[in-house]
Amino acid sequence: MDYVIDISSNEDDFISACVRQESWAQQKLYEDNFSMLMPVCLRYANNREDALDILHDGFIKIFRNMSKYKAGTSLNSWMKRILINTAIDFYRKRKRRRTEDLDTAYSVQSNDPDAISQISAKEILDALQLLTPAYRMVFNLYVIEGFSHKEVGQQLNITESTSRSNLVKARTKLKAILLAKEVKYDR
Repeated sequence: MDYVIDISSNEDDFISACVRQESWAQQKLYEDNFSMLMPVCLRYANNREDALDILHDGFIKIFRNMSKYKAGTSLNSWMKRILINTAIDFYRKRKRRRTEDLDTAYSVQSNDPDAISQISAKEILDALQLLTPAYRMVFNLYVIEGFSHKEVGQQLNITESTSRSNLVKARTKLKAILLAKEVKYDR
């Protein structure tokens, strides 16, 4: 039996169906939001398989906590927040205890032309996935999600200075990766 429901005009009914764990509603929520949420997971993961693990774990949390969603607020933002937290949890489970020293960090500045404008979104995502998990998490939370270093530190159980240090190192490594790609294309 096929169900057709306009989520925008019947959000309360749709959310209620998800709370009741009706499979058609859960499937629709998953299918309608996969393409929006998968890139979020890819930014935090080492590879596509890890991103899918994060996505699936996140959807399990979404379905379990659907009753906590407040109708009228942004469902997409609520789900994205759950997936970001799931990615952080995933990272914490796999994280090796390693502290980064601020003394070894240095600032990154360049007057070179904007290499980013020459690179596709997929190439940037691939470069992000080459970063260590610690650097990738800090980069995503600070640059992409807009967290402060204090908030990043709280989320990842690291100090503010470690967050700053990891961000500088992440930017340095990203720059090296992207510039290496640029050199490869120039030949």
